[in-house]
Amino acid sequence: MEQRSELKSARLLEIYTRLEQGRTLKKADLAQEFHVTQRSIQRDVEDLRCFLAERHLEREVIYDGKQRGYRMVSGNPRGLTNSEILAVCKILLESRSLPARDMGGILDKLIDCAVPQESQKAVRELVANEKLHYIPPHHGQSVLGSLWELGQAIRNQQVIEIGYERMKEPKLVQRRVQPVGIMFSEYYFYLTAFLEDKTDFDNPDDLFPTIYRIDRIRSVKVLNEHFRVPYAKRFEEGEFRKRVQFMYGGRLEHIRFRYTGPSLEAVLDRLPTAQVLSEDADGWLISAEVFGKGIDMWLKSQGEYVERA
Repeated sequence: MEQRSELKSARLLEIYTRLEQGRTLKKADLAQEFHVTQRSIQRDVEDLRCFLAERHLEREVIYDGKQRGYRMVSGNPRGLTNSEILAVCKILLESRSLPARDMGGILDKLIDCAVPQESQKAVRELVANEKLHYIPPHHGQSVLGSLWELGQAIRNQQVIEIGYERMKEPKLVQRRVQPVGIMFSEYYFYLTAFLEDKTDFDNPDDLFPTIYRIDRIRSVKVLNEHFRVPYAKRFEEGEFRKRVQFMYGGRLEHIRFRYTGPSLEAVLDRLPTAQVLSEDADGWLISAEVFGKGIDMWLKSQGEYVERA
């Protein structure tokens, strides 16, 4: 009996070691190698599963149907869970930010890289209908290459020359700019950059960056010229993003308005800098710090629920 127990212990250690090495083990092969029945190997696997669970080790032994064998996987994977990858796919689809080809390629790669093989089919089926009926942005431009090129210029603080197609007047203009950030808002990617020459602008003393839709940038030339932003005056993309609405340019403003609508939470989510100054039976008095003219569009869209104070 003692010898049999020692043999089982040695067998369990050997199986555990091989699983730790990432090998896939087949029940029939193990039974033949150790001169035991396949039922004994099955019991060994169950013993290992109990051991891992009792010790709260972040690993588990699963049966891989495709490889027809047992293998060890992380019980708390560093990658995305099925729910997380599904959420990311849904957010990407809802953003409608990329041409269909680019969007489809990213979704396929995300699922291939981040979802365990046994769950990939289920995740693909959950996003298949939205993927089939996906409506891309009307500009039809692929911006992925530009995003990386602009991102590197931002990282290296290099001046760039861009050919930009203006929205109001469909004509191409050339600009020398100091790029400081890339942002995304409501279907479009944007470049925020400080314009070097502001002689043609209404407010040449404006201290805030100009906003360019990246799909309207027709050419990019990264120059071998660097600019410096002192740390105290460093552009904070996150702070700027809290204050900009609809990516319209303009001045930094402090606004106050009364809101009498049904959802204060929607207002606070829409305006990250918003603060409730007071509350009464009819509604709330709110202040916010915002950049640009886009806030006016949003306030008007709220109709009778909003009144400037």
